Amino acid sequence: MSTQSFSEQEKIRREKLQKLKEAGVDPYPAALYPVSHFSADIKDQFTEENKAAFAQVCVAGRIMSINDKGKVFFIKIQDKQGLIQLYVKRDELCPGEDKSFWDNVVKHGLDLGDFIGVTGFVFITKTGETSIHTQTLTLLAKSLKPLPVVKRDEEGNVFDEVTDPEFKYRQRYADLIINPAVRETFLKRTLLVNSIRDFLNKEGALEVDTPVLQSIPGGAAARPFKTHHNALDVPFYLRIANELYLKRLIVGGFDWVYEFSRNFRNEGMDRTHNPEFTILEFYVAYKDYYWMMETTEQLLEKAAQDVCGTTDVPVSDKTISFKAPFQRVSIYDAIKEHTGHDVSTLDEEGLRAVCAGLNIHVDKTMGKGKLIDEIFGAKCEAHYIQPTFIIDYPVEMSPLTKKHRSKPGLVERFELMINGKEIANAYSELNDPIEQRERFEEQAKLLERGDEEAMYIDYDFLRALEYGMPPTSGIGFGVDRLVMLLTNQPSIQDVLLFPQMRPEKLS
Repeated sequence: MSTQSFSEQEKIRREKLQKLKEAGVDPYPAALYPVSHFSADIKDQFTEENKAAFAQVCVAGRIMSINDKGKVFFIKIQDKQGLIQLYVKRDELCPGEDKSFWDNVVKHGLDLGDFIGVTGFVFITKTGETSIHTQTLTLLAKSLKPLPVVKRDEEGNVFDEVTDPEFKYRQRYADLIINPAVRETFLKRTLLVNSIRDFLNKEGALEVDTPVLQSIPGGAAARPFKTHHNALDVPFYLRIANELYLKRLIVGGFDWVYEFSRNFRNEGMDRTHNPEFTILEFYVAYKDYYWMMETTEQLLEKAAQDVCGTTDVPVSDKTISFKAPFQRVSIYDAIKEHTGHDVSTLDEEGLRAVCAGLNIHVDKTMGKGKLIDEIFGAKCEAHYIQPTFIIDYPVEMSPLTKKHRSKPGLVERFELMINGKEIANAYSELNDPIEQRERFEEQAKLLERGDEEAMYIDYDFLRALEYGMPPTSGIGFGVDRLVMLLTNQPSIQDVLLFPQMRPEKLS
């Protein structure tokens, strides 16, 4: 049987909780609290000339500081917009002889982290701070755990953030309370998603939902998470991509579909990889990968402007320009430029020899496409800081992509590289069902060799293609990596509210 142990401060807070209850104060009231104003709006809009408009306000938030001046308290609360100061005077809060509310609640019951609501009027203190002259105060929720200690300047801005990753990622709720910059990151994340959604909706795209539980994990080369469906008594997989379902919708007659999908890949974790991540994919009938490059430039230029107010975005010590057009480089040219090797005519053994010469670790399960991918990832990827389309991949790397219209052995595919990482992957989609079956069969051979990331054969998808799919272009964006760029965050864990972590041992 587990037992809960408390720190000295936690014990004191629980004692205060009990005393509040004994004094008849409900520390967790159920009733609606009629908030009428928010901190930043008050501070931005209040003037002496329009003070009549702020003669009665109702605000609520979390206590972030308490300055006890005896019969006067200066309390700063934090709401969704920021901090605002409350001026709380004993004889105005308790104008009669009975001062028990002051003693029980304000003087001895409040702690940092508690939620309170107040009514009163707005004024400017002698020190020039816009504040609320409190007339009523209500305890809305008692905090039983002390907030982590951070340092703030006179304006209340944090200048000594808690940066311990174990704390930040595991206790994101506390991180959000004390680090305003973290909240700003996630506000920008939502702004980015809304910007993209606005772009697509205005172009006539249809937002859809596709299955997360799939009987075949298709649409990407990745190792899936496996589960079991008890009612059907069959194995299922968490999706690694939503591509094949979205293409089924193109077969069904929709011309442009998109989905922000949560995908899952049972692979390693580092600063740009999390097992659970967000992808935006969209598919458009009657288009090709050249059109998709131009559309990608337009979408990202708009997103940067909407989120950052500029197309020149600071990332670490660099400035990345999202202004169209972006550079285009073939993958073979990129490898030749950065390794000195022309791999365009090499077979699998030749590629293995190149990898050995470049000290790139490979194993026997890897086929030709995977070997080329390893060379590019190890020796080329990091060089592409400004947005660059790496185009025209070998057919072995792209089992879902249409063969190039004029370059034998290649396919019409691009990956968008920014700041040395892949941000998007796009094709002119393969819509020949016979050739698609052959490509799947080649992938099945790699599975037999032990490549856990090779694709399964999706017979239902092949059946859908046999009904006919129009010429189509599709793309997948790594939303988390794009957020990293536009918020200047070094790790994917910094742009995920609750990144995966090893389970915590709690007693």
